[in-house]
Amino acid sequence: MIAVRTEIGFGLPNRAGTEKAHGEAPGDEELDGAKRKLDWPLSPRFFIPEDVLAYFRQAVDRGWQLEMNWQARLAAYRAELPELAAELERRLCSELPTDWEAGLPEFPADPKGIATRAASGKTLNAIAARTPELIGGSADLAPSNLTWIKDTPAFQPGSYQGRNFHFGVREHAMGAIVNGMAVHGGVIPYGGTFMIFSDYMRPAIRLSALSHYPSIWVFTHDSIGLGEDGPTHQPVEHLAALRAIPGLVVLRPADANEVVEAWKVAISRRHAPTALVFSRQPVPTLDRSIYTEASGLRRGAYILADIGEQTPEIILMASGSEVSLIVEAALKLAVEGVSVRLVSFPSWELFAAQDQAYREAVLPPKLGPRLAVEAGVSQGWERWVGDKGAVIGMSSFGASAPYKALYQNFGITVENILLKVRDLLLAG
Repeated sequence: MIAVRTEIGFGLPNRAGTEKAHGEAPGDEELDGAKRKLDWPLSPRFFIPEDVLAYFRQAVDRGWQLEMNWQARLAAYRAELPELAAELERRLCSELPTDWEAGLPEFPADPKGIATRAASGKTLNAIAARTPELIGGSADLAPSNLTWIKDTPAFQPGSYQGRNFHFGVREHAMGAIVNGMAVHGGVIPYGGTFMIFSDYMRPAIRLSALSHYPSIWVFTHDSIGLGEDGPTHQPVEHLAALRAIPGLVVLRPADANEVVEAWKVAISRRHAPTALVFSRQPVPTLDRSIYTEASGLRRGAYILADIGEQTPEIILMASGSEVSLIVEAALKLAVEGVSVRLVSFPSWELFAAQDQAYREAVLPPKLGPRLAVEAGVSQGWERWVGDKGAVIGMSSFGASAPYKALYQNFGITVENILLKVRDLLLAG
């Protein structure tokens, strides 16, 4: 171990070695004292010795020469291998392949369905087949996150053609590496882990949003639906925490076909980061001959259907795995004669970015009774449910049990939705 001993504020006559050297501007008197102590001229205020200036300005000529050398090498490469050169320039300009959306999976309606993490794995590999710059990995959780690009090895010494990274159990370092690749360009990087561990990489996520890096963050096991791993691994406040980051688009798709659309959004966002949030447990794949096409995800929230014979009396909205619950509840309410609007709400950020006319078309201001359902803390949902609405969510940590038992225990059920709807309609 090499220990380098330093003194904060070295040279300051009164503040060297004190906390004031770290947290406060020294002021002119203290700066002048330091200059006298170090035998440095008091004027001009920002004195740069000529030899120092001359040394650093060598970088101008050196940089110009390096740029000219690079351009000459690129021209020679372009002349010898024009197709590869065009591919390199396409990637460096962040232009996507013309056919990158071709061949993506289309999932048939299925009441049993699949976990959105599983749909993500299939979609990721389909995109990777036509988007060679897509590379990434996970923090030692690839078999669970389903982030491995098949038929290609790991990227490591002696295998630089690989597209899968073994980041190791170190989410913050993974985030920093993904950001570095994103800002360099030429590749589309992603990093995956359990959603609970987004806490460990929050500085990197925040930096990607602050700096407009097109990093893609893949989070699986997104709720108490994680099950038996218990409350230490069950994210309840993390959706709210991620949504609080300015510039980060958070997408929590409701079924397999929304997953495909979510990946399309993430790949298309070449100037800002995206967080993709997926379930561990299976969720039904909605019948899109009955419900609106999943492409509505691109607008953040969209009307799945108006269920019932009359004008909707209440709006049921949800994200992710809870959308199937509001669908089932709406069908039961329709039998009782209650007409319901169903809204899938995968992204607050994308919906907020829509024009007012669209937002009011989905959530009419005059339709006051609203109920949001999400297996996370309810913080933030009040913006969308309004004064006459309510939220079914988590107000505590989870517990260790099978996921179905947990949903029942915490009231995230069709039965509880029906009770809340009746209360809201009675209240007017």
